[in-house]
Amino acid sequence: MEQHIQAPMSKKDVRKLHAGDYVYITGTIYTARDAAHKRMYETLTQGGELPIEMCGNVIYYMGPSPAREGRPIGSAGPTTASRMDKYAPTLLDMGLIGMIGKGKRSEAVKDAIVRNGAVYFAAVGGAGALLSKSIIKSEVIAYEDLGTEAIRKLEVENFPVIVVIDSEGNNLYETAVREYCAE
Repeated sequence: MEQHIQAPMSKKDVRKLHAGDYVYITGTIYTARDAAHKRMYETLTQGGELPIEMCGNVIYYMGPSPAREGRPIGSAGPTTASRMDKYAPTLLDMGLIGMIGKGKRSEAVKDAIVRNGAVYFAAVGGAGALLSKSIIKSEVIAYEDLGTEAIRKLEVENFPVIVVIDSEGNNLYETAVREYCAE
Protein backbone atom coordinates (compact mmCIF):
# COMPACT_ATOMS: atom_id res chain seq x y z
CA MET A 1 0.00 0.00 0.00
CA GLU A 2 1.20 3.54 -0.74
CA GLN A 3 0.77 6.31 1.84
CA HIS A 4 1.74 9.95 2.21
CA ILE A 5 2.60 11.16 5.69
CA GLN A 6 3.57 14.46 7.30
CA ALA A 7 6.59 14.75 9.61
CA PRO A 8 6.71 15.24 12.53
CA MET A 9 4.29 12.33 12.95
CA SER A 10 1.68 11.41 15.51
CA LYS A 11 1.13 7.96 16.98
CA LYS A 12 -2.20 7.94 15.14
CA ASP A 13 -0.31 8.39 11.82
CA VAL A 14 2.14 5.63 12.72
CA ARG A 15 -0.62 3.15 13.67
CA LYS A 16 -1.89 3.39 10.06
CA LEU A 17 1.45 2.11 8.73
CA HIS A 18 2.12 -1.57 8.17
CA ALA A 19 5.28 -3.50 7.35
CA GLY A 20 5.73 -3.43 3.58
CA ASP A 21 3.90 -0.13 3.00
CA TYR A 22 5.49 2.38 0.63
CA VAL A 23 5.48 5.79 2.30
CA TYR A 24 6.28 9.29 1.07
CA ILE A 25 7.29 11.64 3.89
CA THR A 26 6.86 15.40 3.61
CA GLY A 27 7.94 17.82 6.33
CA THR A 28 10.80 18.03 8.81
CA ILE A 29 13.13 15.15 9.67
CA TYR A 30 16.57 15.12 11.29
CA THR A 31 19.82 13.36 10.45
CA ALA A 32 22.09 11.70 12.99
CA ARG A 33 24.65 8.94 12.64
CA ASP A 34 26.99 7.05 14.94
CA ALA A 35 29.00 9.95 16.36
CA ALA A 36 25.94 12.14 16.91
CA HIS A 37 24.08 9.30 18.63
CA LYS A 38 27.06 8.64 20.89
CA ARG A 39 27.24 12.33 21.81
CA MET A 40 23.50 12.52 22.49
CA TYR A 41 23.70 9.42 24.68
CA GLU A 42 26.64 10.86 26.63
CA THR A 43 24.75 14.15 27.05
CA LEU A 44 21.78 12.27 28.51
CA THR A 45 23.92 10.21 30.89
CA GLN A 46 25.45 13.47 32.17
CA GLY A 47 21.99 14.97 32.76
CA GLY A 48 22.12 17.36 29.80
CA GLU A 49 19.50 18.26 27.23
CA LEU A 50 19.48 17.05 23.65
CA PRO A 51 19.85 19.53 20.77
CA ILE A 52 16.59 18.28 19.21
CA GLU A 53 13.22 17.31 20.59
CA MET A 54 12.57 13.59 20.22
CA CYS A 55 8.79 13.59 20.65
CA GLY A 56 7.08 12.92 17.31
CA ASN A 57 10.27 13.32 15.28
CA VAL A 58 12.02 11.11 12.74
CA ILE A 59 15.78 10.56 12.57
CA TYR A 60 17.37 9.60 9.27
CA TYR A 61 20.64 7.68 9.66
CA MET A 62 22.55 9.52 6.97
CA GLY A 63 25.72 11.50 6.42
CA PRO A 64 25.54 13.42 3.15
CA SER A 65 28.22 14.15 0.62
CA PRO A 66 28.93 17.84 -0.14
CA ALA A 67 26.18 19.69 -1.96
CA ARG A 68 26.60 20.49 -5.62
CA GLU A 69 26.01 24.03 -6.75
CA GLY A 70 22.35 24.97 -6.50
CA ARG A 71 21.41 21.98 -4.32
CA PRO A 72 20.77 21.96 -0.55
CA ILE A 73 22.61 18.66 -0.05
CA GLY A 74 24.74 16.08 -1.83
CA SER A 75 24.09 12.38 -2.09
CA ALA A 76 21.92 11.41 0.88
CA GLY A 77 21.74 7.63 1.13
CA PRO A 78 21.00 5.70 4.33
CA THR A 79 23.61 4.16 6.58
CA THR A 80 23.40 0.84 8.41
CA ALA A 81 20.86 1.24 11.19
CA SER A 82 22.22 -1.45 13.49
CA ARG A 83 25.11 0.85 14.41
CA MET A 84 22.56 2.99 16.30
CA ASP A 85 20.90 0.04 18.07
CA LYS A 86 22.72 0.73 21.34
CA TYR A 87 21.14 4.19 21.52
CA ALA A 88 17.77 3.80 19.77
CA PRO A 89 15.73 2.33 22.67
CA THR A 90 16.57 5.32 24.89
CA LEU A 91 15.58 7.80 22.18
CA LEU A 92 12.39 5.88 21.40
CA ASP A 93 11.48 5.94 25.09
CA MET A 94 11.93 9.73 24.94
CA GLY A 95 9.33 9.98 22.17
CA LEU A 96 11.26 9.44 18.93
CA ILE A 97 8.58 8.12 16.60
CA GLY A 98 10.48 7.08 13.51
CA MET A 99 13.87 6.05 12.23
CA ILE A 100 15.08 5.73 8.64
CA GLY A 101 18.08 3.61 7.73
CA LYS A 102 18.96 0.36 6.04
CA GLY A 103 19.35 -3.15 7.35
CA LYS A 104 18.11 -5.16 10.30
CA ARG A 105 17.49 -3.94 13.86
CA SER A 106 18.10 -5.71 17.17
CA GLU A 107 15.36 -7.31 19.24
CA ALA A 108 15.80 -4.53 21.83
CA VAL A 109 15.04 -1.91 19.16
CA LYS A 110 12.04 -3.88 17.90
CA ASP A 111 10.72 -4.13 21.48
CA ALA A 112 11.19 -0.37 21.96
CA ILE A 113 9.36 0.32 18.68
CA VAL A 114 6.36 -1.70 19.87
CA ARG A 115 6.50 -0.30 23.42
CA ASN A 116 6.44 3.26 22.09
CA GLY A 117 4.19 2.88 19.04
CA ALA A 118 6.99 3.91 16.70
CA VAL A 119 8.17 2.79 13.24
CA TYR A 120 11.37 1.86 11.42
CA PHE A 121 11.61 2.75 7.75
CA ALA A 122 14.17 1.69 5.18
CA ALA A 123 15.43 3.97 2.44
CA VAL A 124 16.98 2.34 -0.60
CA GLY A 125 20.73 1.97 -0.17
CA GLY A 126 22.81 2.98 -3.17
CA ALA A 127 20.21 5.53 -4.27
CA GLY A 128 21.58 8.54 -2.37
CA ALA A 129 21.65 10.83 -5.41
CA LEU A 130 17.99 10.08 -6.13
CA LEU A 131 16.97 10.43 -2.47
CA SER A 132 18.64 13.84 -2.29
CA LYS A 133 16.13 15.13 -4.87
CA SER A 134 13.42 14.86 -2.19
CA ILE A 135 15.41 17.09 0.18
CA ILE A 136 14.50 20.73 -0.36
CA LYS A 137 16.39 22.26 2.57
CA SER A 138 19.28 21.19 4.82
CA GLU A 139 20.66 23.01 7.84
CA VAL A 140 23.26 21.88 10.40
CA ILE A 141 21.70 22.46 13.81
CA ALA A 142 24.06 20.65 16.22
CA TYR A 143 27.52 19.10 16.53
CA GLU A 144 28.96 20.96 13.53
CA ASP A 145 32.41 19.70 14.53
CA LEU A 146 31.32 16.19 13.47
CA GLY A 147 31.28 17.21 9.79
CA THR A 148 29.07 14.87 7.78
CA GLU A 149 27.88 13.30 11.05
CA ALA A 150 26.53 16.60 12.41
CA ILE A 151 22.83 16.73 13.18
CA ARG A 152 20.92 18.31 10.31
CA LYS A 153 17.37 19.52 10.03
CA LEU A 154 15.98 18.51 6.66
CA GLU A 155 12.87 19.68 4.88
CA VAL A 156 11.72 16.84 2.65
CA GLU A 157 9.02 16.49 0.05
CA ASN A 158 7.74 13.04 -0.90
CA PHE A 159 10.80 11.32 0.57
CA PRO A 160 10.38 7.61 -0.36
CA VAL A 161 10.71 4.95 2.33
CA ILE A 162 9.37 1.47 3.08
CA VAL A 163 7.96 0.43 6.46
CA VAL A 164 10.19 -2.35 7.77
CA ILE A 165 9.07 -2.64 11.41
CA ASP A 166 5.62 -1.30 12.18
CA SER A 167 4.22 -0.25 15.56
CA GLU A 168 2.90 -3.77 16.18
CA GLY A 169 6.31 -5.35 15.64
CA ASN A 170 5.66 -6.82 12.21
CA ASN A 171 9.03 -7.00 10.46
CA LEU A 172 9.15 -6.94 6.65
CA TYR A 173 12.59 -8.57 6.64
CA GLU A 174 11.10 -11.59 8.41
CA THR A 175 7.69 -11.77 6.72
CA ALA A 176 9.12 -11.33 3.21
CA VAL A 177 11.49 -14.27 3.72
CA ARG A 178 8.67 -16.48 5.05
CA GLU A 179 6.42 -15.54 2.11
CA TYR A 180 9.20 -16.19 -0.40
CA CYS A 181 10.05 -19.58 1.11
CA ALA A 182 6.37 -20.56 1.15
CA GLU A 183 6.08 -20.13 -2.64
